[in-house]
Amino acid sequence: MTAPRRRIKSPVSELTSRERVRLALDHQVTDRVPVALICSGINAPADRAFDAFLKEHRGLSLSQYLEPILDVEGVSPDYIGPALPNGTDIWGVRRHPVSFGQSEYDEIAYYPLKGITDIRQIQSYPWPKTAWFDYAGLPGKIRALRAKGNRCLMASNGNVFESSWYMRGFEQMFLDLALNPELAHAIMEKVAIFYEAHFRSVLEAAKGEIDLVFTADDIAGQNGLLMSLEMWGKNIKPYHARLNRTIHEFGAKVIYHSDGAVQEAVPGLMDMGIDILQALQFDALGMDADKLKDAYGRRLCFEGGVSVQHTLPFGTPDDVRREVVKLKRVLGRNGGYILGPSHAIQAGTPPENIYAMFETALQ
Repeated sequence: MTAPRRRIKSPVSELTSRERVRLALDHQVTDRVPVALICSGINAPADRAFDAFLKEHRGLSLSQYLEPILDVEGVSPDYIGPALPNGTDIWGVRRHPVSFGQSEYDEIAYYPLKGITDIRQIQSYPWPKTAWFDYAGLPGKIRALRAKGNRCLMASNGNVFESSWYMRGFEQMFLDLALNPELAHAIMEKVAIFYEAHFRSVLEAAKGEIDLVFTADDIAGQNGLLMSLEMWGKNIKPYHARLNRTIHEFGAKVIYHSDGAVQEAVPGLMDMGIDILQALQFDALGMDADKLKDAYGRRLCFEGGVSVQHTLPFGTPDDVRREVVKLKRVLGRNGGYILGPSHAIQAGTPPENIYAMFETALQ
């Protein structure tokens, strides 16, 4: 096992995590690049291996190690609504665990709107209500988090199209958009109305303490967009534009997630009001950090980018260090960047590589 590099210590920073992120998102240079695990995290087997590595080499648990490193933390109201059946979410979508050997993922097993044929069935469906969430308890949760450390706080998760196809089925939703758009839009309108009301309630309760709101919709795959820009602009973009306007009313910034080859959609994403593009899957076709920064970096910020497809799982620690240094140099030029993995760090990723990512980020 390769011995880990010791962290190069810089002068003590007076910046809190919240200040660091705010400055970076204002396109200013900070003491170090902010670091986050947004829409990522570390898969359970990799988490256990990295925890053991840190205990052996640093005398720290994983949580102790990450505590002073991560600059963004999620906060959300507690669910107080009707009891949900095991594996079922607020939309009525049911998931069950599927093993991949060392651990498991949850996959959709039941699409509650799969069989509907009439818009009246959508109107009578038991849609989630904001009354199911304890917004009044948010200030207390925020105070508790602030007592532990002044991180940038983020609310989530506004994914209009995905929440809709989770209920309807992926292929069926695309068929609806092409052949029965009235039905598709009836579903997405219900989802959008809920998210607008939900985030309005969250941000009103937070009274300015939440700086980021995470929204998402995967609109691209490894080799290109999942639909034409025209279809996306007509059918999905307007819902996010509405949601983003609601979020911006409270001074929060929108961090938007999409995996895949999304580069050609970036102008439209900016037009609908996103502030930070998240995931940055540079292994996907046409994704280019230099071009993204040069073309859009004065207006748009970025989060993610460290490859979970190649560099982290299959590279060496030196490969990881080189990639992190490049991302800091390119995307972090004049601020505007939060460093993190491009998605969840998968089982089998060498702990030395995860360590190299974090340690290089801090230099």
